[in-house]
Amino acid sequence: MGSRAGASCDAIVIGGGLVGTAIACGLAEQGLKTRLLDEGDTANRASRGNFGLVWVQSKGLGAPHYHRWTRRSAAAWPDLARSLEARTGLDTALAQPGGMTFCLSDQEFAERAARMEQMRREAGNLGFEYRMLTREEVAAQLPSIGPAVIGASWTPYDGHVGALVLLHALHRAFRDLGGSYHPHAAVQSLHAMRNEFRVTAGDVQASAPRLVLAAGLGNATLAPLVGLSAPVRPERGQVLVTERARPLLPMPIVNIRQTAEGSLLIGESKEDAGFDSLTQTPGIMRDMARRAVLSFPWIADLNIVRAWSALRVMSADGLPIYDQSRSFPGAFLANCHSGVTLAAAHMRLLAPMIAAGELAPELLPFSADRFAHVHVTA
Repeated sequence: MGSRAGASCDAIVIGGGLVGTAIACGLAEQGLKTRLLDEGDTANRASRGNFGLVWVQSKGLGAPHYHRWTRRSAAAWPDLARSLEARTGLDTALAQPGGMTFCLSDQEFAERAARMEQMRREAGNLGFEYRMLTREEVAAQLPSIGPAVIGASWTPYDGHVGALVLLHALHRAFRDLGGSYHPHAAVQSLHAMRNEFRVTAGDVQASAPRLVLAAGLGNATLAPLVGLSAPVRPERGQVLVTERARPLLPMPIVNIRQTAEGSLLIGESKEDAGFDSLTQTPGIMRDMARRAVLSFPWIADLNIVRAWSALRVMSADGLPIYDQSRSFPGAFLANCHSGVTLAAAHMRLLAPMIAAGELAPELLPFSADRFAHVHVTA
């Protein structure tokens, strides 16, 4: 785990979930001696409840900078998956065959078509390839759809991975790159100066000229200590998991995907439940199951073997927050609710910026300055 008392390094990353570990891996790849401080199982662990989508088609309506960032990450994912497997021996089961969002009514289809066309216009010269598929076109690719499916949107960019394997692979790669990982290290004190940060967390004392706050909902408390702001709130999502089935879904649907092991994951719920990350709501589980069975009637024959809930890290507009401190240069912040989709961007694009000491201009629209007149209640 590395030395404990008074240890100096090149960078300290607070937060051992998908966001923090991907950034820490990227910093270690840049040759920085990096310490990763992880609060442990008492934290609100969004990463351990992740659905596992690498998803583009719903990201960035009215915010083309977010769409571009998501697209860049999705495009970088194959190289990330290959490099993680080569370094760790762990297969994240990345598959990017494209993805669909089903429409179960004429109104849903019309609204979806309008959304996709707006995203195409906003993409500008980048372009945005999509198709609105009729029921017959959906059935040609997914013959087992139910009669309630009248059509779908499709893009070629989407896919999915094993989220828990990804988290494991990032941690293993970080240690293999020489990183120092410290579990059960909740921050007790943080002292900031220009390009000098001292952190006490558990029995770890560390100092570094770079500090990255990637503690999810915990950033709301930590950010002001370095002159930053993280106006984020929890949003609970629930997931149902079926028994294993033979391969039936060759591509992910936004609310249903089949894992490499054969289980189906059913999700896409959203609740304002405060910091209650453990409760499952029967009504919401029923609604999720109902839509899944309307989409694929054969799902009704499968047993539900697990269910869980977790807290997304949401900003007021749902977009990530990337920031650097003007008061304390060397301090950076990263918050998002798409830790799987953006893992490649965080490791291969964001981390080199942090190593160089400055975020690129393309990330300026993600600054929390955009919330200067917005109050977010946690």
